[in-house]
Amino acid sequence: MSKTHKVQVNVGSLTEMGKRFAGAWNRAAAGEQVDETHVTFLNLQTMLDTLSPRRLELLRHVRQHGANNVRLLAQSLARDYKNVHQDVAVLETTGLLIRDGRKLSAPWDELQANVSLLQP
Repeated sequence: MSKTHKVQVNVGSLTEMGKRFAGAWNRAAAGEQVDETHVTFLNLQTMLDTLSPRRLELLRHVRQHGANNVRLLAQSLARDYKNVHQDVAVLETTGLLIRDGRKLSAPWDELQANVSLLQP
């Protein structure tokens, strides 16, 4: 059975992000295998704006089919190149989409979102 590659998407503070990083660092320093990816948004609205239905569709498409470049991706999705280019830039900036030259990949099988109800 192959391992599921997942990315944890969190809404939280820089302090919480730092604690996750320090925890992973300490586990790695102790010899533990650490294979986790986190993306942290400072507020819920930014996360929702970034993970719009169109962008999630784009991530799914790239995960399943790959993309040799943005123009071909826009054609595959039957969307305007400019809008797809903007979506790719946002997803790439957050680390949810990976670029190698012109080729795009979304190496995640699963995206898990965590939103604390204890935050202001």
